[in-house]
Amino acid sequence: MAVRTPPLTVEQLKARVTAGEIDTVVLAFPDMQGRLQGKRFAARHFLDEVLAHGTEGCAYLLTVDTEMNTVDGYPMASWDNGYGDFALHPDPATLRPVPWHEGTALLLADLAWADGAPVTAAPRQILRRQLERLAARGYTAQVGTELEFIVFKDTYEQAWDADYRGLTPANQYNVDYSVLGTGRVEPLLRSIRNGMAGAGLTVESAKGECNPGQHEIVFRYDEALTTCDQHAVYKTGAKEIAAQQGMALTFMAKYDEREGNSCHIHLSLAHPDGSSAMPGDGPYGMSPLMRHFLAGQLAALRDFALLHAPGINSYKRFRPGSFAPTAVAWGLDNRTCALRVVGHGPALRLENRLPGGDVNPYLAVAGMVAAGLHGIDQELQLPEPCPGNAYTAEYPHVPTTLREAAELWETSELAKAAFGSEVVDHYRTMARVELDAYDTAVTDWERRRSFERI
Repeated sequence: MAVRTPPLTVEQLKARVTAGEIDTVVLAFPDMQGRLQGKRFAARHFLDEVLAHGTEGCAYLLTVDTEMNTVDGYPMASWDNGYGDFALHPDPATLRPVPWHEGTALLLADLAWADGAPVTAAPRQILRRQLERLAARGYTAQVGTELEFIVFKDTYEQAWDADYRGLTPANQYNVDYSVLGTGRVEPLLRSIRNGMAGAGLTVESAKGECNPGQHEIVFRYDEALTTCDQHAVYKTGAKEIAAQQGMALTFMAKYDEREGNSCHIHLSLAHPDGSSAMPGDGPYGMSPLMRHFLAGQLAALRDFALLHAPGINSYKRFRPGSFAPTAVAWGLDNRTCALRVVGHGPALRLENRLPGGDVNPYLAVAGMVAAGLHGIDQELQLPEPCPGNAYTAEYPHVPTTLREAAELWETSELAKAAFGSEVVDHYRTMARVELDAYDTAVTDWERRRSFERI
């Protein structure tokens, strides 16, 4: 397989630093939530010292909650072991300019311990391990993610001060596919599209969505790790660009009682020569490989739901008639199913409709690859597709709460076999921390319902 040319090579970076065009280099890694964590370096220092040797960061960055609070339960980092460091090793293949920050370049890092051993529970490493398993069978995964967000005319600071109540969406009504509706927000959408293109992503399109202020920008599919890296860069960059324009946007799975933010993940397998391994002479134009791979998705979807829906809020998307799935079913171009088969011939692929905008793409794609490998190894047989409304049909149900998903994950022999006990325990702890925080919180809903009338 050909070596991918990064958006910015090391030699180009050196030349631009020498010319005074780049003075800052961001080195970051995706944390458990898929957020970029890291440091900003003076560009010359980065080239002289960090590029070859890496840098260090506190290992608590893979053990804190969403609000960066230290919590108990992670052997990796704790008060008992002194919260030591792990190493961040730059991956030059991810080097890119950051057009929305003056004089800035960015690249991602892989995490390792002092002895050089990889940090097993790091999301990027989890995905790498599953892709290595897939490569051992002679295949690569091609992936595209479709990430939705809601835009508000308020700044992030104003939203914080308002406790996220009474915000003004950028559109007042459903602008799904509306050219007029997207035109209202085009200055922001254009800035995001152009910024991402300048950072090396291949932009395909932007469109409106159903919830007021909701939009989607789509990028061309790529090799799985590259797509997940681009997803993380895009998600961070879109927020930064919105903030620069005095606006805010959210990727949370369910902002209100209307349509949630989805992140549909498209995946296909390719042979070493780049040709698709999905089409064939079997039923519905599928190869036996695709049928086994898709059957594996069905078999593992409930056990791996935590990888696709990582938070309390994630499960509020799964409502009948919401275009978010409730049934563990597959269908041919059927948006009522959790798994949708789309495309024809070389473009034939599966779409996982379970993830929301809050998904960590590295974990979700790792889960899809692991599930597919289970289907291939066990030669699982694919049932007939759902021909109609999966919301009202008799299929196993997608987990309805984080607690249910965490219990399925924790007790899953399939998860332990695919990912190992360390990864299973680490992300079960993440879910426990989230549940503990939510169980002790008193919500506005409770006050409105009970303050006077109970």
